[in-house]
Amino acid sequence: MKIWYRLIMGFCTLWLLVGCSGSTNVDGGDNGNNSGGNEPQENSDFQGPTYSDDYTSRSSWSERSEWNLANVHDPTVVKDGDYFYMYQTNASYGNVHEGHGLYPYRRSKDLVNWDFQGMAFSEVPAWVKDSLNSMRAQMDPPLPPIENPDYGFWAPHITKVNNTFRLYYSIVVQNPIVGSDPNQSWTERAFIGLAESQDLSSNNWEDKGMVISSVADGEGTYDRNGSDDWSAYFKFNAIDPSYIITPEGEHWLVYGSWHSGIAAVQLDPETGKPYELSNLSDYGTRIAGRGNVDTNRWQALEAPEIIYNEETGYYYLFLAYDELSVAYNTRVARSQNITGPYYGINGNNVTEGEEAWPMITHPYKFANHFGWVGFSHCSIFKNPDTGKWFYSSQARLPKNIQGINASNAVMMGHVRKLYWTENGWPVVAPERYAGVPDTTSITEAEIVGTWEEITLEYQYQTMQTSYRVVFNEDNTLGGALDGTWKYDEATNMLTVNGKKLTVNNAWDWEVSPRKTTITYAGLNSAGRSIWGKKVKGN
Repeated sequence: MKIWYRLIMGFCTLWLLVGCSGSTNVDGGDNGNNSGGNEPQENSDFQGPTYSDDYTSRSSWSERSEWNLANVHDPTVVKDGDYFYMYQTNASYGNVHEGHGLYPYRRSKDLVNWDFQGMAFSEVPAWVKDSLNSMRAQMDPPLPPIENPDYGFWAPHITKVNNTFRLYYSIVVQNPIVGSDPNQSWTERAFIGLAESQDLSSNNWEDKGMVISSVADGEGTYDRNGSDDWSAYFKFNAIDPSYIITPEGEHWLVYGSWHSGIAAVQLDPETGKPYELSNLSDYGTRIAGRGNVDTNRWQALEAPEIIYNEETGYYYLFLAYDELSVAYNTRVARSQNITGPYYGINGNNVTEGEEAWPMITHPYKFANHFGWVGFSHCSIFKNPDTGKWFYSSQARLPKNIQGINASNAVMMGHVRKLYWTENGWPVVAPERYAGVPDTTSITEAEIVGTWEEITLEYQYQTMQTSYRVVFNEDNTLGGALDGTWKYDEATNMLTVNGKKLTVNNAWDWEVSPRKTTITYAGLNSAGRSIWGKKVKGN
């Protein structure tokens, strides 16, 4: 059923790996031949993050005050007062969070320095087991209750409605529907619940019970024909919630993972729940799929995040594609209607199962770092004080890094700026946000020199690596690219062979010691992200 793609792809395996032997510096090294050009202006007074991306030496529960963005998985972010709050799936390196509650959370005033606060809930809400066994009793034939359900606590979503914060959370029941062999029976259903709070700093939540659950549509049975059977029993998988209020004041929940795709269901604004759940259609309308949506019951997409951009007039649906330990990548589609159809940058109808482009994150590697994989399941949010957009998700270190035990289980939260192209498509910044001041104007002279560039082409479980590009003073290109470039200092817009790229001040996380630099980001005509970073001379 819904959870077995995670099991097969290594999700639970990575979480259960225990032990933290060895350490490798993944934050610097040989700078290589970074020669050429004018150096970006540096603010010697600015001190950015210095912590290592390999946090295995500080990964124990007793050291959680030192985590910052270590051990982040499936984050969701909202601001309350002076603080941004981030909630997440139950996950940690070595499972050190176990026994301490549900849904870890942390907070930050600047989106750079995050203080771990603890867990949102202390125990499993009682309604989950009651609802599960009530549904089992109503099946034909009736099934006996599950006395000790095996739970998974996944992917919450935090949102503010008027003066109330609503936390939608995912709880999956991992027991087989019948028997004990997951190869002979699909696992039980998932639930999305709701809790409300007036003040996130208090961590006082009033649980409101079930919002929606996985629902069977009669297209298959709960019998599974071995480990290669991916037909699925439930139509929509009730995990990965995202909440939106339309300009017209309608409230919608968008949710789903693999199975039959992504669903949107309208909610009662007063309760935050569907108006009714008496028929299959009440569980939502499919707004995105992958492949043949009429026959494919195992669609490799999940983690919908939906926003509305009032400046463009579009709803944007961010999706995580592929398995989460390595191949995870982020796609985007948009629509002028909440229920679609959603289209990609190339006109593909994503609601009908075509591939979504652009792709705004993908496994990648700049020089002097091991790189990042498993880079998706995002939270898109706007700073209400500045109006600037941000992207946050987890990323993982690659597999089999020498000196880091179970390196692919090292999960780091990434917060990055989100830019918008002139055609109204989102682009993620090449470097993580570090609060580098952007008051210093970037001149054309600073563009001249050697850069690392990455084009995020899609390759399953394969990191995209950087190549060198030289921006010459005569506005020609060298290194890996031929052609010309020009730069508009008034708009910080760099045009390279006709492609427009946003230039910004940034923190170079890969060099040692870390320094300020400048970066660019944009999309090519096929919807592949282009990232660039100015490199320093020796």
